Amino acid sequence: MNYFSYFSEIEDTFIRRRGKHLWLSPIDWALMESWKERGVPLHVALRGIEHAFDSHEAKKHKRSVKTLLYCEEEVEAQYAEWLESRVGSHDQAEEAEAEDADRELPFPRQAVLEHLRGALDQLNQREEKTSSEELGEVLSRAAKLLSEIRDDYESAPKPDARKLEESLTGIERLLNDALRSSVSTKQSTEIEKEIKQQLRPYRAHMEKAVYQQTFDNLLLKRLREQYGVPRLSLFYL
Repeated sequence: MNYFSYFSEIEDTFIRRRGKHLWLSPIDWALMESWKERGVPLHVALRGIEHAFDSHEAKKHKRSVKTLLYCEEEVEAQYAEWLESRVGSHDQAEEAEAEDADRELPFPRQAVLEHLRGALDQLNQREEKTSSEELGEVLSRAAKLLSEIRDDYESAPKPDARKLEESLTGIERLLNDALRSSVSTKQSTEIEKEIKQQLRPYRAHMEKAVYQQTFDNLLLKRLREQYGVPRLSLFYL
């Protein structure tokens, strides 16, 4: 990943999660530069931003986020935990500790790596085949991020499946937004009509929020199938 991609990915994630376009200030750019210079991995910075917005959205009374500085504390916390997970040596005690850490994972490390490799292959294949320039660009970005995350997980003495899942969720959000933007109005209308018919027998028994969430999930499922975009979550191992 080149030098400028680091900044553009952070900027895009911040704007996408904020929901409204906002030019980043010189202070925000200086903050990103400091992360880059200190060696904060891109996927760790993005996970911190995603987590900061998740926490913000969970608040009942919240103000609009206007600066990347809002995410600084969470990015720093994620980076500190990442550094701790990288500590390790080749002595027997550390190797035994690493083996114990692997046994405590919810999924075997090798199974996770195979899942990530398979998803990465599918993203690269779809990028080559897609006729949409916008979707192709996002597939390329997602593949680069996933490759970095996979390599990090593979080399970590103490891999953290929960944090991996959070990073994968962030990439899936990026892909979901691209899928919604890529589908034509005609296709979208047809798919939505089919989903409404599918849910019609159950709608009277569903709360409005549950119905909308189910509708959105089915819509994204159809779009992923149509464009051949894989699920990244560990729950799809």
